[in-house]
Amino acid sequence: MLVLTRKTKQAIKIGGNIEITILAIEGDQVKIGIDAPRTIEVHRKEIFDEIQLQNSEAANVPAELLSTINKLYNSDNKN
Repeated sequence: MLVLTRKTKQAIKIGGNIEITILAIEGDQVKIGIDAPRTIEVHRKEIFDEIQLQNSEAANVPAELLSTINKLYNSDNKN
């Protein structure tokens, strides 16, 4: 892990297209701004972890259920 010290209004660059700026320091909270291309998803870690968990759970759908859904979908589209 790279550890850097920054003051308010100072920034960190990641690659050529991501910039993280320290906006304010209030007590034990630090407000940061992240400037990144729209194609790069930026999430708080707890949200990212929840997304990963939901994706993992969705990937573990029983094959029988997927087969049944596929049959229902195909029969609906034939009409």
